[in-house]
Parts: sequence; structure tokens; C-alpha cells
Amino acid sequence: MTTIFIISAPSGSGKSTIVNRVLAEDPNLIFSISFTTRAPRGAEKEGVSYHYISREEFERRIGAGEFLEYAEVFGHYYGTHISTLRRAQAEGKDLVLDIDVQGARQLRRKAPEAVSVFILPPSRQELEHRLRARSEDAEEVIRRRLEGAAREIEDYREYDYILVNREVEESVRILKSIIQAERVRTRRMEPEIRPILKTFEDH
Repeated sequence: MTTIFIISAPSGSGKSTIVNRVLAEDPNLIFSISFTTRAPRGAEKEGVSYHYISREEFERRIGAGEFLEYAEVFGHYYGTHISTLRRAQAEGKDLVLDIDVQGARQLRRKAPEAVSVFILPPSRQELEHRLRARSEDAEEVIRRRLEGAAREIEDYREYDYILVNREVEESVRILKSIIQAERVRTRRMEPEIRPILKTFEDH
């Protein structure tokens, strides 16, 4: 059984760092590389950070029903292609999605059993510090991201878990613990439990 893990956070919260560490340490996870219409930033690479396509191509794929979820953020589309979920199911692995609150809301409607985690910075001041330390964005972009963060954070109650990213090592440990706990939920353990119960029935 494949469990879908939705990870959301305001830009600059350290989400990518945490998720990349967990992915590197857990071979039973597949990361969904989103499609986007925005241009690569910094050291981002095609097929590693995102799949970069034109707006026209993205909208064609929307019309063809190829996305599990999609959203328009700051004038650019982002979306999760359905093929990633099919691959995870075929390989018997869990799927990690790094998506915003709009996409998370869509996906929960389609897959209510998905497990959602919202990563928060310790404060607005710390978030602003992290955004400026990246040296990737203009002042206007930083201001817009901070305003967006204030709106996104209002939706925290829609998530199953809240992770306050004060320190990376602690945050990685917590996210790994959430994943491990979800893997031993009763509904997921049923195939393993049945043969155990059978051994008791035979005596």
C-alpha cells in the first residue's frame, strides 16, 4: 500500500532541506517532482528540482486530466503528475509531495487518506531572515512571499501534523517519525496481520 505524504510550508521555511534529508535516508520513499511554468532559479535543474514546461503545455495537460493537483502561485502553475503516484504504487513505495496549500486542499479531496504535514518557521522574523539569506529574490518578491506566508499559515488546522522548524536535525527526526508511525497504522498493516492471526486460528 502506498501512503501519500503531503508536505507544505511557506517559502523559506526550510522544507526542501528537511525533505531532501529524509528522502536520502529512506529508500522506500519516492519524491514527486512537480511540473511548473516558471523559469529555473539558482542551481535548479530540469528533472531534479522541477519539470519546466510552457504555460500552454501545462494548460493542455490540465485539459487532459494529467494532474493529481495543480495551482497557480505568484503567476506560475505548479502541478503533480498522476504518473508519479502510479510509479510509487507499482514499486510498493510511499510518495512524498512538496505542494502548497491550494494543491494540498485539492489532493485531500481526491485522496482523503493522504497524510499532511505543515512546516512552520519559528517566527515571521526568522522566515524573513531565511528568505534574505538565500540572496535569490528581489525585495518585492521577498515582501510578496512574506504576505503569502501569512495567508498560508492560516490553513494550518487543515493538516494532520505541524512541524516547527527550529533546528534541521530535530525537524528531520520528527518527519521521519511521522512517516514511520503512519506505516504501522492498522489499515496499512492488515495484509501483514492476517497471516499472523491465521497462526492462532490453526491451534
